[in-house]
Amino acid sequence: MRRRLILSTLAVVLVVVAVFGVSLVIVESRTIENSTQENVRSEAVRLVSTIESRVVAEERVSARSIGATPAHDRYIRIELPGRKPIEVGDRPGGGVVESQQTGSHGERVTVQAPRSAVRAEVGRNLLIILAVALLAIVAAAVLAVRQGHRVAAPLTDLAETAERLGSGDPRPRHRRYGVPELDRVADVLDASADRIGRMLTAERRLAADASHQLRTPLTALSMRLEEIIATADTDDPEERAVVKEEATIALAQVERLTDVVERLLTNSRDPRSGSAVTFDLDEVVKQQIEEWKPAYRGARRALVRSGKTGLRAVGTPGAVAQVLATLIENALMHGGGTVALRTRVAGNQVVVEVTDEGPGVDPELGSRVFERTVSGHNSTGLGLAVARDWAEADGGRLELLQQLPPVFALFLSREASDLHT
Repeated sequence: MRRRLILSTLAVVLVVVAVFGVSLVIVESRTIENSTQENVRSEAVRLVSTIESRVVAEERVSARSIGATPAHDRYIRIELPGRKPIEVGDRPGGGVVESQQTGSHGERVTVQAPRSAVRAEVGRNLLIILAVALLAIVAAAVLAVRQGHRVAAPLTDLAETAERLGSGDPRPRHRRYGVPELDRVADVLDASADRIGRMLTAERRLAADASHQLRTPLTALSMRLEEIIATADTDDPEERAVVKEEATIALAQVERLTDVVERLLTNSRDPRSGSAVTFDLDEVVKQQIEEWKPAYRGARRALVRSGKTGLRAVGTPGAVAQVLATLIENALMHGGGTVALRTRVAGNQVVVEVTDEGPGVDPELGSRVFERTVSGHNSTGLGLAVARDWAEADGGRLELLQQLPPVFALFLSREASDLHT
């Protein structure tokens, strides 16, 4: 493309130079010839007028007295009645430019200029025109090369950008080239890169969130199933009742696991989508305590609940349960002592606080514990970040109220009918 652009530009310049150059040579040749003819005629008229004035005054007429000085490109012949002709200069050979003027007393003046002088002048002007034309062609070639590079280089760069997008590298380059059409293409490619980047990020987050969030219910489910297996071979009615209860809890965990998967897939397509409803907060808190008590018993730790009861919140029960499960698991893995869930009311919101008696949150981390990949205990650093995302999806929020002892608080909107009680 660059070569074609350069060649086409040079072809246009050559055509323009040829057309205007030939026209200029023709016009200039005629102008020089006419100018020479006019100079010769003016010289003849001047000499005739001078001779007449001297004849009338009866003065002597000579080449010097009338100002007919010798010139290398002029030949002058003065003819007076009854006198020998006066000649000044050398008679030119070949073609000449001639002018004859006759006075009122019979005097005749002939002025000649060699046509070779005219051709020489035309040749000099032709050389000047050729030099200017050559300079114009060189300048056009330089400009064509620069313009070709200016157009071809951005196209090559845009092709590389498109190739990078196709190979899975969605980073926008944010390069502009000063050409509106090319800048428009660059804008479209950068916008496409941003969209592809967001899509890839959403897919990676989905994979990371799913791997992390599925681990929590699966861990609890495996522990429940282990207890069911341990008590399955028995004829004791009470033990069979325990088996039934454990199986019921395991089934609820499986259902919640299914809800987690569906919600992760929904959020991967549209993070703003939600299914907030009014639900009984006590039921969700109770379910979580029952679910995690075996794990805490195995760790010889306690999981207790306190605070206001009978609260109804607005949100997605499955998401709220998953957020609480993340906080409870976090306290089990990284905290210490008794873990307490406390429910309270704060204005038009209900709050669920989770606290433990462990070493607390590293002061260097602070609220950064909610950032992805940030963790103080060699974990994935996804749990709290995902929990905050889930809380915010239904209009709530997850905050770290206190670092030592650690207090995490889940804020949810209250049911409208509870605001006046």
